[in-house]
Amino acid sequence: MNIHFYKYQGTGNDFILLDNRQNEYDDLSNAQVKLLCDRHFGIGADGLMLLNNSDGFDFHFEMKYYNSDGNESSMCGNGGRCITAFAKSLGIITADAKFMAIDGAHEAVIDEHGIVKLHMTDVNKVQVHETYNELNTGSPHYVHFTDYVQEMDMKKEGRLIRYSPRYKDEGINVNFVEVLPDHSIFVRTYERGVEDETLSCGTGVTAAAIAARVKETGPQQVKVKTLGGELEVFFTLENSHTVHSVQLCGKAEFVFKGKMIL
Repeated sequence: MNIHFYKYQGTGNDFILLDNRQNEYDDLSNAQVKLLCDRHFGIGADGLMLLNNSDGFDFHFEMKYYNSDGNESSMCGNGGRCITAFAKSLGIITADAKFMAIDGAHEAVIDEHGIVKLHMTDVNKVQVHETYNELNTGSPHYVHFTDYVQEMDMKKEGRLIRYSPRYKDEGINVNFVEVLPDHSIFVRTYERGVEDETLSCGTGVTAAAIAARVKETGPQQVKVKTLGGELEVFFTLENSHTVHSVQLCGKAEFVFKGKMIL
């Protein structure tokens, strides 16, 4: 099989994009997806996405996302931004996109500088525990605040939580967050399915931003720093548990394209 691929990244979170409107990649196996994402024997990426035709006339395309372990996964925020940029490069959209993903419908807008503003799913419940918060922003997230986020061994600390008895079966993405003096936040994320830290995680950044403002109702704007760059999250917090009008904003950039034979 000839794989014609495109590589995109959003704040260092990198993805393989395949144009599957002709259904030529429908038969990709999980093992093949894992190989393509392998950084030594394949192209290398945190995940792979298929851009599919949508079944509904109201949508420009469908996004199907796989983690680097080869398994289809839940929503990926940076992936949603990157596939929007990919759709623009293919001429499917000009600036506005509406697409389906595993967690439902999404809208996005991309400007001439490659900045993508992606509408995320509403959050119906924020579980506030004594030492952490838990919420689902299209993917499940554990958020813990610390004063030493940049010094942490993320792979070690993230695995301890992700494979703890509470989460080991279904898995959870683990975020450690530091609130900075200017009220922005610094976020590091250990992602299930990648089973390592990524330079950025869109749904994780979104979860961390909401958790950082969980007691402040009303419209919010949070600037977020990650190892891979900066993002902004906009949302409205109705109360301490319900969040709507969630948007993830940042650059999505083309890296390279090529062909690989499987």
